[in-house]
Amino acid sequence: MIDFIAVFITFFAVIDPIGTIPVFIAVTDQYDQKTKRRIALLATLVSAGVLIFFVVMGELILKALSIPLPAFQISGGIVLFLFALNMIFGDSKPEEEIKLLQGDHKETAIFPLAVPSIASPGAMLAAVLLTENNLFSLWEQTQTALVMLVVLVVAYIFMLLAGVIHRLIGSSGASVVSRVMGLILSAIATTNILAGLGEYFKWLPA
Repeated sequence: MIDFIAVFITFFAVIDPIGTIPVFIAVTDQYDQKTKRRIALLATLVSAGVLIFFVVMGELILKALSIPLPAFQISGGIVLFLFALNMIFGDSKPEEEIKLLQGDHKETAIFPLAVPSIASPGAMLAAVLLTENNLFSLWEQTQTALVMLVVLVVAYIFMLLAGVIHRLIGSSGASVVSRVMGLILSAIATTNILAGLGEYFKWLPA
C-alpha cells in the first residue's frame, strides 16, 4: 500500500503548481483569456501524457540505454537554468513578433509550460522512481499515477486562476514577477544540477 500523502507531497513539490503561476503569466502575456485557457488545458494534457509515458516506459528506456537516473536531473536542471536566464534577461518582443506568437499558442503550451515547467525533469524522475517495477506492484503504480494526475489537475486550476492575477497586476507586474521567478528558478535549477551530480557520483561504481 502506497503512502498517498507522501506521494502527493512529492509530486506537488516537483510539479510545483504554485510556481507554475508566474511562469504561465510570463509566457501567456500576449494572449487573450480564451487562448490562455486553451494553453492551460493543452499544457496540462501534454504534461499528463509525458509523465504517464515515463511511468510506463521510463525505467525500461533508461535501462535499455544504460542511462543513470541522475542524468535526467542534471540535463533537466541545465534546461531550466537556460529558461530562467531568458526570463531574467529576455527583451520585450516587438508587436509584429507578438502577432506571430498569437497564432502559435500550441507551441507555447508545450514549451516551456508543459515541458519543463509542469512536467519538469524532477517530475519525470519522480514518476520513474515512485513506480519502480522491482518495488511496486502494478496496482500500486496505478495508484501513484492517479495521485500524479490529481496534482496536475491542481496545476490546471492554478493556471486558470493566473488569469485573474494577471488582470490585477497587469503586464508590468507580470514582467517583474517573471524576472523575480526567473532568479528563483535559476537557483532551483542549480540545486537540481548539483543534486544530480551528487547522485551520479554515488551511482558510479567504486
